[in-house]
Amino acid sequence: MRTESIITVNRRGTDSVKWGLFGDDVLPLWVADTDFQSPPAVIEALLERVTHGVFGYSLHPQELRELVVERMQDRYDWKISSKDMIFIPGVVPGFNLTCQLLTKPGESLLVQTPVYPPIVNAAEKAGVRNICAELVRQPDGSYEVDFDALEASIEKDTCCLIFCNPHNPVGKVYTRQELERLAEICLRHKLTIISDEIHSDLVFKGGQHIPMASLSDEVAKSTVTLIAPSKTFNIAGLSCAVLISTNHGLLKKIENASHGLLGDVNVLGLTAAVAAYRDGGEWLEQMLGILESNRDFMAEFILQRFPQIKMHVPDATYLAWLDCSELALEEGPHKFFLKKAKVALNCGDDFGSGGQGFVRLNFGCSRELLKEALERMEKAINER
Repeated sequence: MRTESIITVNRRGTDSVKWGLFGDDVLPLWVADTDFQSPPAVIEALLERVTHGVFGYSLHPQELRELVVERMQDRYDWKISSKDMIFIPGVVPGFNLTCQLLTKPGESLLVQTPVYPPIVNAAEKAGVRNICAELVRQPDGSYEVDFDALEASIEKDTCCLIFCNPHNPVGKVYTRQELERLAEICLRHKLTIISDEIHSDLVFKGGQHIPMASLSDEVAKSTVTLIAPSKTFNIAGLSCAVLISTNHGLLKKIENASHGLLGDVNVLGLTAAVAAYRDGGEWLEQMLGILESNRDFMAEFILQRFPQIKMHVPDATYLAWLDCSELALEEGPHKFFLKKAKVALNCGDDFGSGGQGFVRLNFGCSRELLKEALERMEKAINER
């Protein structure tokens, strides 16, 4: 039996967006990829494919289809078939393409902010109006849906909801009751649900991801689900994602619309996805343990050392959503920590309404790096 170990690698000088965008004196805890080397099984599969030496056009492996079917059944009790999916080069292209296919200029789509910036920006790219139903922050820092306000925000020409579960950046895992109520509203108003579930594998102990489309056949017919091995196994640069829908008429329209626009998934992306889904389970369990330990360390550090920043412990993802509003930083927390602490975080303003005064921190890194970054932030706060 393979014994896995999680290896943290030095990514400076490797053309990494995360590590290369800022200076060498900046600790990057922003864009959502980790500093962990991908599973050995993935690396071995890629080496074997590279050694083969031919990189021509590739079929989509039937094995990958079967692995996705098996994974959805085993992990999420969601029964799909190998015919319910297409492979695309990314979740973001997937939801943008679907939005543009299902809407016309002048219409609108619904999002729940604060949310992943490409979701915020999808309406503009589609030439439609963005309707934001803001999540409601609770006294403990968690977020809930105001279902009445969400439904009231829907207009006659609203066509889609772009849904994010587990939620980026607030780390929320939606309960079955919440999903059922949201689905009922969407069905009644004839909204197609475009469900970004890319972080579904990254749920911590005590939580359980429930795919929106698994609620019922009726919900499934009105839902397009997007998943990928990219965040889970740190292979985002290989650009392989899965778009799932049991509505084969809609699936075919999306597939036809993608031809000549998205391009196909490259052969190395397909190779990595097969290896990750087939052989990456033990590695994933170990990585989740490291992430959960980092999460808890960070929560305790913030509470004890700079409690002016409020952090609700996320139930999923390796992203922490930090409320810095109590610091009343004139230039905003993103610029402050980049300039004064040399720590790069994501700016909360980019996540739409409800993001002002926040930053997003990526704790998918070594404990040493995380500790140094938090200590730099503490020093910057104390020296204001």
